[in-house]
Order: sequence, then C-alpha cells, then structure tokens
Amino acid sequence: MFERIIGARIIDKINGGKAIVVVGARQVGKTTLLREILKDKEYLFLDADDPSTRNLLESPTTEQIRSIIGEHKYIFLDEAQRIRGIGLTLKIITDQFKGVQLFVSGSSSFDLGNALNEPLTGRKWEYELFPITWEEYENKIGFVKSEQQIENRLLFGLYPEVINNQGKERETLKNLVSSYLYRDILAFSDIRKPEVLEKLLQALALQIGSEVNYNELSNLVGINKTTAQKYIEILEKGYIIFKLNSFNRNIRNEIKLNRKIYFYDNGIRNMLIGNFNQLDLRVDKGALWENFLVSERRKQNLYKDTFAKMYFWRTKQQQEVDFVEEKNGEISAFEFKWNKKKVKFPQKFIDTYKAKGILIDRSNFREFVKI
Repeated sequence: MFERIIGARIIDKINGGKAIVVVGARQVGKTTLLREILKDKEYLFLDADDPSTRNLLESPTTEQIRSIIGEHKYIFLDEAQRIRGIGLTLKIITDQFKGVQLFVSGSSSFDLGNALNEPLTGRKWEYELFPITWEEYENKIGFVKSEQQIENRLLFGLYPEVINNQGKERETLKNLVSSYLYRDILAFSDIRKPEVLEKLLQALALQIGSEVNYNELSNLVGINKTTAQKYIEILEKGYIIFKLNSFNRNIRNEIKLNRKIYFYDNGIRNMLIGNFNQLDLRVDKGALWENFLVSERRKQNLYKDTFAKMYFWRTKQQQEVDFVEEKNGEISAFEFKWNKKKVKFPQKFIDTYKAKGILIDRSNFREFVKI
C-alpha cells in the first residue's frame, strides 16, 4: 500500500455534504485508496462490475435506493461508469440522504464525466488519480532503494501492480495494455477500429518529447486529421496521454500551434513499442527521461493545486526550451539531461520573459518531481 498524496485531501472532505469522486485509469489504485480511507468505517461496497449491482442501480426509485442503503452512513460505488444514468441515481442519494457520505470511483473519465457533471453539479468533490508518483514511491521504499531503481522506473513505469510484481514487469504491463488500453477505451468510446488505435498509439509512443503534427500523424496512420484529433482526445480523457501546447507571447517567429504529447507512464509507452532494453543500449534515453520528468511534474501540479501552466517553446529558427512553466506570474525554463552537461538557454527567451533557466539532470531531479 502506497500512501497517496491526495488521500489527506479526500479525508478532509468526508461528511461535508458532497459526493467524493475519484477518477483515473484502471489499476492506478483508486479502489485501494478508497478502501484504505474507509478501513475503520462500516460501509456498503457496491461493485458496478457485478451485473446484479448494475441492475439495482439503473434508474431506481428513491424508495428502492433507501432499501439498498439501509442503515449505512458510508457508500462506496466502484467502477461507476458501467452503470447507465448513474449521475441521476447519485444525485438522489446526495440530495435525499443527507446523512450518507458517498464515495465513487470510475475508470473512464470521458464516460463518467459526461454521466456525472450535470446531475452532480455543485454536489461533488472530484479527484484524479494517476500512477504512483516518484514522491509516493520514495516515501514508501526510501531514498537509497529508490535511487537504485530509477532506471527500472524509466523502463517499467510506476503502476502499482508493476512495482509490486518485480521480475514480472513485462507480463504485467502486457496485461494492463490489453485489458485497459484497448478494451476500456473501445468500450467507452465510438472508436470502431482497434488496429487504427494501436497504430496511432505506437506512432505517438515513438514521438514522445517531439512535436506532433496532426497532418503527418494522420498520413502515417492512414486516417484523416479530424479522426486523428478525435482519437487523441479520447486517449487524453482515458488518462493514457496528455499534451503540452507551445508557449508564445511576444517573440516573432515563435511556434504557436504545435504540441508535444507525453504518456502518463513510461512503462505503458515502452510496452506499446515493445522495447525494454537497458538505458545504455537505447537511442531514446533522453526522450524517456523527459517523459518521466514531465509526467511527474504534471501529477504534482494537479495533486497540489499549484495552478501552474505547462508548455514547451520553440521558434522557427529552431531555438527551443524543453519545458516552460508559468506559476504565480513567474516563468521558468527547464532543460532535461540524463547526465550533467552545460546547457545554454536561448537568451532571447530569458530576456523577453525575464525567465529563470534551470537544468534538470540525475543529480537534482528530485527538486523537480517533488514540489
């Protein structure tokens, strides 16, 4: 059991009159987290993977809900996205049963969000859960062991099940990819061609840390640009990938419309391209390091409500900054290197935006991923 950063925030909201909703990809630990929070309480557990539970909760009346809840003060509904119209049922519980604290988990935000947002407007606290953060990992196993494991984490990622099955990482990741990436996303979206989704994911996996051009991507995969954009949006909503937009304000010839796409987890990315070679044998070591750092930073910013905005920067003359962060009116420019090297930041960027230039490498990465 890893102590999760958002656990304390959730505990603070208990018995506050609103539903507590935790969303994220399958196997990131949503059920484990909520069970841990509820371990000292008597609660009713409703598993929406169970067909009988789905039948009970699809459009029940208030009296039927009363019979289901009984005397329980805490209700935990797991995998809520599997129940049609669940938002209205949860609205009834929140409005009509004031002494009940409702906990809800869901794996597919693109479906769960649509089902919940309108009925539960103003009635829920919603939290996103991601794979284990480096901070959570280091807190669990200690500084020395985590230092020894950094290369494995760049290769195999930080899904709880992967970490807990040392020696079986590839098999575990294969199961994760086949059971979640394809099954869930195809089930909860209108994607009709799994082979196209697979090809698109592989293309994105080979371009982490590089700018993605939708026209080139659509030609590569064999679909039109609109379809490529739609598929990428679905993958974002499914917590597989996220994108950084380009930073542009004042400088002439700044790139304005391009974006970079990253994976939330290095292990998922490496599974998609079937490459688990050691770092010293890889040509994409820099890209893996960058993906790890940017995804960790994103998790921290979201968990800790820093309100930081994340970008990259490049001009048409190929001046570039790996990662730009704007927070509290200040702009910081980051360059990522696996080994310590001297880096020269584009002076035009530093001067124009009064930015601070920071090199992140193996020696100081903890300052970047543990805000």
